[in-house]
Amino acid sequence: MPSASIKSPFFLIVLAALLLGSGTARSRAASAPRPPNIVLIVADDLGYGDVLFNPQHPKEVTTPNLDRLAKESVICRQGYVTGHVCSPTRTGLMTGRYQQRLGLYTAGEAGSGVAMKEQIFPQFLKPAGYTSIQIGKWHLGPTPEWSPALRGFDEVFGFLGRGAHDYYKLNDPDDPIYRGTTPVKLDGYLTDFWGEEAVAFIGRQKRNPFFLYLAFNAVHAPLQAPPEEIAKFNTGNKDRNTLLAMGKRMDDAIGNVVAKLKSEGVWENTLLFFISDNGGPLAQSANNAPLRAGKHTDYEGGIRVPFLICWPAKLKAGESQAVVNSLDILPTALAAAGLTGPAVKPLDGTNLLPILLGEKTPPPRNLFWSSGSEEGWWAVRSGDWKLVGEKAKLGLFDLSKDLSEKNDLAKSMPEKVAELTKLHDAWLAEMANPVKGEGKRFGLEATADSKPKKSKADRKKKKEKAAEPNDSL
Repeated sequence: MPSASIKSPFFLIVLAALLLGSGTARSRAASAPRPPNIVLIVADDLGYGDVLFNPQHPKEVTTPNLDRLAKESVICRQGYVTGHVCSPTRTGLMTGRYQQRLGLYTAGEAGSGVAMKEQIFPQFLKPAGYTSIQIGKWHLGPTPEWSPALRGFDEVFGFLGRGAHDYYKLNDPDDPIYRGTTPVKLDGYLTDFWGEEAVAFIGRQKRNPFFLYLAFNAVHAPLQAPPEEIAKFNTGNKDRNTLLAMGKRMDDAIGNVVAKLKSEGVWENTLLFFISDNGGPLAQSANNAPLRAGKHTDYEGGIRVPFLICWPAKLKAGESQAVVNSLDILPTALAAAGLTGPAVKPLDGTNLLPILLGEKTPPPRNLFWSSGSEEGWWAVRSGDWKLVGEKAKLGLFDLSKDLSEKNDLAKSMPEKVAELTKLHDAWLAEMANPVKGEGKRFGLEATADSKPKKSKADRKKKKEKAAEPNDSL
């Protein structure tokens, strides 16, 4: 049979169908929803009571921009972080896994460097076309070979070193401010620069999905703020006045970031998280009301933090009593971006979107903390029960009735203490040994961490190996 003529009705019908199908496919691709921008704002050492959206805040607290943000957000009243100091929490935040899986239990360990082989937040987002920036405090490696510019961030504007940085002496060659991997010279107040850089980044990247990691070092020591800001507070406590002024300046910067997102028309489709990296330090006059203690402890005041989640296009503003964790931020962001977590080294957090959207009832959760035997703090929360270890001292609390952890039930409920200790033991068994060689938890050196005695030759080999570069630091 002769082939169909290119002018035949049959051929024209088939051609039209093919062209229509191709055009429809292109149209669908063009109309595919753009993934949300991801904004992660981390305050440093911010007290649980030092924000206006905490109903029990002291009268002197002034954070109007955070308060406005809270009114458009889900306020997570039971929001936790994985460490009671800076860099352990930031390790978990960037990797989506308990920092103890990497052997990083303390600030000294995590601050010395998170292994370059570990995948972190911006690298997970790359497949969805995100452009990423890290602004502010890094604290996951103190020297240029640990730079966030070498591990997935397209832009960097911040400092690498330990937790503290002077807010005015910005040109110290031993702790410079970097743009990318190049030190830059600045003159002004450091917190202001972080906000200005974030605003500029949004302006540059508004046409494409972006990830903005805005990691303030405020209100971490040293206590420094512009004199005109400090003068607005009169608590009778000089340190408290300065701390509040630092918080207000950070609040101004956050307000400018939100205003820029709105003015550029990208606010509705931005998923924004706001947390503190740990509780406020009482020694610097922070307020964690109504929680017990503060930074450097595993009582609620050290690990429960201000925690906001905002996505105007998707999430209804309000309050949530779901128990959430900083480890949940990465899997939630990935789900929002249409991405899945890794099959190897799975994430320890959970995608919160079904809970926040009301599609799923918050399940009871187990959360764990350990700063190793060197510091001696550890804790586990299971449902409403929490067990806190402070070296040899144990405290048991029912958080549903005793948020301030005033009523210690450990002596009257030894079976619950044993149950929670066993739960923590099982979790700890999955974690790596601390890179410093300490025990995983106070009192466990003779059990889980015990090792047979080494021969003289074995000890020599170990010493030689310790002198070699260690990529787990």
